[in-house]
Amino acid sequence: MEKIAELGQYKSSTAFTAAEKVALEFADGASATPHDVSDALFARVQAHYSSEQIVELAYIIATENLSSRFNRSFRVEPQGFFCMLPPGGGKKG
Repeated sequence: MEKIAELGQYKSSTAFTAAEKVALEFADGASATPHDVSDALFARVQAHYSSEQIVELAYIIATENLSSRFNRSFRVEPQGFFCMLPPGGGKKG
């Protein structure tokens, strides 16, 4: 529950490991419009995860984005599996 509460400020939170923070930053960048995963960010991801793990992260991020956009387009309600983030999501500072 602490991590969920801290998600909006994950970059400055002590609840997340360095690897978790870079994965969340990767998710933010991959989810941004336009896409915003810089070479520097990708290098930081590679410092914490294997190629196979990065593929899995990217797959999960893309799948969740597809599901979220599809559901919002068709007004599908969250079904209780939902965590409202503060405005700006995980992007802070």
